[in-house]
Amino acid sequence: MPEIAYHRPDTLAQALSLLQSGQHRIAAGCTDLFPATQAPALDGPVLDITGIDDLRGISRTDDGLRMGATTRWADVIKANLPPAFDMLKAAAREVGSVQIQNSATLAGNLCNASPAADGVPCLLALDAQVELASENGHRILPLSEFLTGPRRTALRPDEILTAIEVPAQACQGRSSFRKLGARKYLVISIAMVATRLVVQDDKVAEAAISVGSCSAVATRLPELEQALVGRTADRALPDIATPDVIARRLSPIDDIRADAGYRTRAAAELVKRTLRDIATREVPA
Repeated sequence: MPEIAYHRPDTLAQALSLLQSGQHRIAAGCTDLFPATQAPALDGPVLDITGIDDLRGISRTDDGLRMGATTRWADVIKANLPPAFDMLKAAAREVGSVQIQNSATLAGNLCNASPAADGVPCLLALDAQVELASENGHRILPLSEFLTGPRRTALRPDEILTAIEVPAQACQGRSSFRKLGARKYLVISIAMVATRLVVQDDKVAEAAISVGSCSAVATRLPELEQALVGRTADRALPDIATPDVIARRLSPIDDIRADAGYRTRAAAELVKRTLRDIATREVPA
């Protein structure tokens, strides 16, 4: 077996320079990368970015909140974050086992671009943006533009996803995450929903709802979000989330886990439950 070049730089500049010199397989937690490898070893030169300390951690900025690319899901669970991030913490607890949560990274979850990636609906509902770096500079993309399809992103060969940024406005409100699978733990979702509401004087002032595993990429539900604004945040709030309203933005597939019709009905029920969680302040732990 030929020897594979392996690089583990300790600065972003070194990593970007290596990328400029040729195509590398970027590795972080490898919890997606290794299972997808149909060989005894990874193909081609490997660029391990876990040695770059500046890429890990969660910090508050003047513009909102910044999460480094190699921040682990376990870091998210332990972090002191506002209630708007309760849904992201709940999703983090669904990312495989505890061992996986201690290794898997936020950037890996995004760059893998699975339609069933647990973190994506939550980050969409947080209006997240991704920071992409190359030797030619940095650029910022909304997460909705970064994810272009199943296993496809807008990341260029010379770029590294360095951070996920959540604007200050999206750090407001309360949130809930619900996921449906064939069993309770360690399962790929049939459908999942992340919801964030800003409630003022018992009325919905802002709504963000995202559905995963029911389209090629997770998607927001802008029509439903708009319809919720101004409504009283009580037990009747979920009644507006009918399957017909939710189905307009979804394009679920039939597969071994569920058929398209079931996924749509499941998504509608999960939306109702997340709305009820927030309206009654009974968000599941």
